[in-house]
Amino acid sequence: MVTRGTEEGIEFLANEVRKLSADLSVRRQVEERVAEFMEVKNGDSTLWFRELVYCLLTAYSSAERAQLCVDALEGCGVVPDGNIEEVAETLRQTGHRFANKRAEYIVEARGLRTNIKEIVARFRNSMKAREWLVANVKGLGMKEASHFLRNVGYFDVAIIDRHILSNMREHGLVEEDAPKGLTKKRYLQYEGILKRVADRLRMPVGQMDLYLWYRKTRKVLK
Repeated sequence: MVTRGTEEGIEFLANEVRKLSADLSVRRQVEERVAEFMEVKNGDSTLWFRELVYCLLTAYSSAERAQLCVDALEGCGVVPDGNIEEVAETLRQTGHRFANKRAEYIVEARGLRTNIKEIVARFRNSMKAREWLVANVKGLGMKEASHFLRNVGYFDVAIIDRHILSNMREHGLVEEDAPKGLTKKRYLQYEGILKRVADRLRMPVGQMDLYLWYRKTRKVLK
């Protein structure tokens, strides 16, 4: 068992991000990705819904696979009005392991296609918006809702996936035997630790996430 949220661990992890941000190649990749998120934020609800579909597809899959699925769905035009079977078949052909369930989620969320941006904008902060998303969009948990918000330009939430947890474990910020499935209480606790690291860096936690993801994968994906 290790101590969670130690000052030493927070500073060590902050130093790792400092090293990466000092690498011009890595920093450029992060800055380009952040710029893409801001372009989406300035776009319309249809563009936001595309990111929602992407985040629904990343659960229990990879970022690369989710993007391939989004591209395939758009290519055959089934997102706006295809039935569950048509959406599922496209996902199966693109190699998604949970095609039927994800198709169900996408079709059920379709009512948000033209107003998701307006709904999120009504909330006074992204924490409240995340609560609404988790409660009202089937298939979105804390991680997926945070992922969506970050991808539409809200950088004050943490996307706590296995790569981020690996960074935290490595620096003694979470228990070695912490369960894979995070309850809301534990998610918020870990997010609080990550925000302490981000504060040291004077960097939004959602941007810091990209550096931590790169540290484990050597990629800066959305």
